[in-house]
Amino acid sequence: MMGATLQARDGFAIRAENVSRHFQMGQTLIRAVDEVTLSVRKGEFVGLLGSSGSGKSTLLNLMAGLDHPTSGTMIAEGRNLAAMSSRELARFRNQTVGIVFQAFNLLPRMTLEENVELPLRLAEVDRGERAARVREVLERVHLEKRSTHRPGELSGGEQQRAAIARALVNHPTILYADEPTGNLDSATGGEILNLLWEINQTLAATIVLVTHEQPLAERFAGRIAFMKDGKLVAA
Repeated sequence: MMGATLQARDGFAIRAENVSRHFQMGQTLIRAVDEVTLSVRKGEFVGLLGSSGSGKSTLLNLMAGLDHPTSGTMIAEGRNLAAMSSRELARFRNQTVGIVFQAFNLLPRMTLEENVELPLRLAEVDRGERAARVREVLERVHLEKRSTHRPGELSGGEQQRAAIARALVNHPTILYADEPTGNLDSATGGEILNLLWEINQTLAATIVLVTHEQPLAERFAGRIAFMKDGKLVAA
């Protein structure tokens, strides 16, 4: 773990070193991610762009510990993700990582505050602490007045803000966003990315944004990386 510790010391939140993720489909080998090396500094906001099938979402899943690389090393916050057990990875994600997807993934029978509280319950955070933390993140995403509403009573933008609140409630140091504006109109999408930018600025959270919307990414991200056919072509 000396290499991992060194990476944590020299300011990197995420470091992919010659990372590949290959899938076998019949006789065909799919090189979804192919020998990618990418470093993201603590507090950086990186936009990861590419067309559909370029490998950007697969790389995000590897960074988040949702999938294992076929080869190479993935280090996040000084931890080698490939060397961790399933239980260690689950704990790491719960304590260190927040993830926002294109689909809002809110539970329809739960109120907004119940949806946001769920990660705290899974992390066994003390019941007395939960209400204050839920209130804190709902205020940050400007949804405190909608806390008792269910997802079906919220607009698409409000549901995505709720998903961001849920991702933030465990105070992650890294926030991953996979096409968070994909189901939203352009104006609402801009509001969501502005919110992510505010989170990056005020909480110093490291953010990796996967998107195909280059103008929005260039407006908010501090650095843009491009993927094509599983390879990183510019960073």
